[in-house]
Amino acid sequence: MSAPLAHVPSSTDLYGARWRRSSRSTGMNNCVETARVDGGLLAVRDSKHVTRPALLFGADTWTSFLSAVRDEALGGAQRRP
Repeated sequence: MSAPLAHVPSSTDLYGARWRRSSRSTGMNNCVETARVDGGLLAVRDSKHVTRPALLFGADTWTSFLSAVRDEALGGAQRRP
């Protein structure tokens, strides 16, 4: 993941962003939401705290992150069945 991490002070500063929630969300706000924003960036925020900062990722960085998660290459907790 080569691009530096960026953020906006509040995800509500991303006017016009259409936030999408994970299809695996339980509806209890225990997930992340994503939105495509200007400049080809992807914004990510915590659905429980939508007024807190959103992280911004370039397309290549986000794709690399998702690949690492799918490949279980991040060394975190085991995937649940």
